[in-house]
Amino acid sequence: MSPADESIPTRAWWALLVTTLVVFLAVINLSSVNVAFPSMRQDFGATDTQLSWVISGYNLVVGAFLLAAGRLSDSIGRKRVYLPGVAVFAVGSAICALAPSSLALIAGRLVQGLGGAITIAAGFAVMLPEFPASRRSTPIGIAGAAGALGAVVGPVVGSILIDLFSWRAIFWLNVPLSLIVLAIGPRLLRESKNPDATGQIDWLGVAIGTAGVGSVMLAITQTDAWGLGDVRVIAAAVIGVVLTMLLVRRSRVRTEPLLDLDLFKYQSFTSTNVAGSLYGLGFASGALVSSLLLQDIWDLPVREVGLAFAPAPVLAAIVSPFAGRWADRIGHRWILAIGCVFCATGYALYALVLDEAPAVWNQFVPIGMITGVGIGLTVATWASAGISDIPAAQFGTAGATFNTVRQVMYGLGVSIVIALVAAGGEGSFVGIQRAYIFIAVSYLAAALMVGLTFPSGSARDRTQPAPVARPAAR
Repeated sequence: MSPADESIPTRAWWALLVTTLVVFLAVINLSSVNVAFPSMRQDFGATDTQLSWVISGYNLVVGAFLLAAGRLSDSIGRKRVYLPGVAVFAVGSAICALAPSSLALIAGRLVQGLGGAITIAAGFAVMLPEFPASRRSTPIGIAGAAGALGAVVGPVVGSILIDLFSWRAIFWLNVPLSLIVLAIGPRLLRESKNPDATGQIDWLGVAIGTAGVGSVMLAITQTDAWGLGDVRVIAAAVIGVVLTMLLVRRSRVRTEPLLDLDLFKYQSFTSTNVAGSLYGLGFASGALVSSLLLQDIWDLPVREVGLAFAPAPVLAAIVSPFAGRWADRIGHRWILAIGCVFCATGYALYALVLDEAPAVWNQFVPIGMITGVGIGLTVATWASAGISDIPAAQFGTAGATFNTVRQVMYGLGVSIVIALVAAGGEGSFVGIQRAYIFIAVSYLAAALMVGLTFPSGSARDRTQPAPVARPAAR
């Protein structure tokens, strides 16, 4: 039976609706924060290095708790974990909206990160079992299109809200959308779990992993303020690496490890994590660098910034569902590789073509369309690639592992580009240009890695038994 012949039950589409709404919500939040970054800095009188934790802190917490949330959802029930996660995200959004200082804003983002970790870990896992195995790239592609649409709505609506009210309105926007999910989710989602899961969580592993990632991010973020050779930077980097190695070693010997190393026996999963890490360095940081260019260097009003951001994600939203269907039929390898090349090309052109002179509609937006195609081909395809060969019972843990790596790399990427921009000098295009080059190289490295290491063919092809050779006729 071909993938197109397998019917999708109505209940699966309802489950997709609920989880897609949360994807939409999360991406709106991420893209709006990038646009609001200069306004927050002006409001609180904080530096870019300090405010980088508004983005990096969120990604750090998401990365720290995704694995624990994934194991918990597989064990006690994905629906039972998912809906409280949405509630926590709403509470964190309210804290951010009411924050009286940059420290309070960062604290609210940490709470948001906890809710984000839970919903990301359980979201796909609560929806995907409703779909036939050979057609799971299609709903992920639709979710990716919703994410791309959220990337459109975020800067445009966010910039309007900032212009009419303040940056606080972008966080208030999350609250009613979360309440909608909490109202309809209990009726539309069905409970599922891994029957073999024990529910044991390695909380010491969580602490070790959080401290390790946080130390590395601290070293990168504070490089500009303290200096690359400062003993505190070196110490933080060394501690982070040692703790990360300790987590891997601990995961090898525990019967219920936080990091399930057995998942890496699947080549598709290993390739996705390695290549997706390189991709993650550029993904979240790219929008931030562009926001700084448009507002700090080109001095555009925030409303025009939102309009300049919109065309590329619109194109990504159109491309993403097609990418999901193509991945179901021909596999993920070349779709991801080609998409990463498009992304690398776009950011390389930003670095080579743009300068201090504003050129929004004749240069920035057209080049952004190249990146938009690349994002459409990749943003949701990574998720389906990572679980393409994984048994359904391990969706929660596998998805959480991949998203942990990706979220950590998002945070690291933001920390690196902030350091590059700051090193270039205030109001200088040099730092922006260096950041664009770093992003382009990250995407190109991801393209090479996934093209060389991801297995060929679709997931369905890889599950088919090899044809039995007939004996030669005598």
